[in-house]
Amino acid sequence: MNTFGEKFKLSIFGESHGSAIGVVIDGLPPGFSPDLDAVNNEMARRAPGQSKLSTPRAETDAVEILSGLFEGKTTGAPLCGIIRNADTRSEDYAPGLPRPGHADLTAYVKYKGFADYRGGGHFSGRLTAPLVFAGALAKQLLAGHGVTISARPLLIGGKPPKEETILNAKQDGDSVGGVVACVANGLPAGLGEPFFGSVESRLSALLFSIPAVKAVEFDDGFTLAGMRGSVANRTPFGILGGLSTGNALHFTVAVKPTPSIALEQDTVDLKTGLPAKITVKGRHDPCIIPRALPVIEAAAAVGLLDLWVIGGFAL
Repeated sequence: MNTFGEKFKLSIFGESHGSAIGVVIDGLPPGFSPDLDAVNNEMARRAPGQSKLSTPRAETDAVEILSGLFEGKTTGAPLCGIIRNADTRSEDYAPGLPRPGHADLTAYVKYKGFADYRGGGHFSGRLTAPLVFAGALAKQLLAGHGVTISARPLLIGGKPPKEETILNAKQDGDSVGGVVACVANGLPAGLGEPFFGSVESRLSALLFSIPAVKAVEFDDGFTLAGMRGSVANRTPFGILGGLSTGNALHFTVAVKPTPSIALEQDTVDLKTGLPAKITVKGRHDPCIIPRALPVIEAAAAVGLLDLWVIGGFAL
């Protein structure tokens, strides 16, 4: 499914090398005046081609709003925003050689060979741009009630963040992953629902929908497993029983290394079923952590706003 949410709903669509990608948002309150300059700033944080640490693919990621906004205010109808794809190089992608670490093979099997393989198609990290747009709106609505969300790099390549770690991997034709820490401040106590509607459950579902995210940890996470209860109970938890406590909500996200690298790798030829070699072409980030920060914040904002409305908190 490409839809998330009960009250604040998103449906993302499009492919990396199609004419456009986008999102339909249902549940925005009527009369909300979004700060579009702030939205553009969020989009720019995620946009490619802005530094030597990211892919040189040049996309402005400007959002064209097709519906749901009239005279600067939301109408209450579904809001649809699209982002045109401009700087594509589809010839860099071979249909019969799945790239290691990507969804090429699994998408080929699931969709019986009909999936758009160019740039990863619908599975591409490019689809996080519509999520950032929706998250930018959610962040503004939450900020109106004193809730702020901020992410920062915690580790890159297993070490404290340094630009040179990324540049060294890039020079070697390789890539690195990392860990991102995120905090939401200003949440009221009692946000969330028991069991399947818990804050952890809902946020995890969104965070794991971000390509390359492989682990999520709340509060002190695995560290708690090595504590005694007398110590663990002194932790200022942001979530208890699946509900927000009113304390700051902390979580960390592990992001795997970018799978598209310049080194030769093993794959399989889908036509013959025989082992093959591949050298991935195209333009790719040596580390997606810098551009992932607004995506992780957006996912958190979308999930928290949905829980906010579900819980009956006024917008």
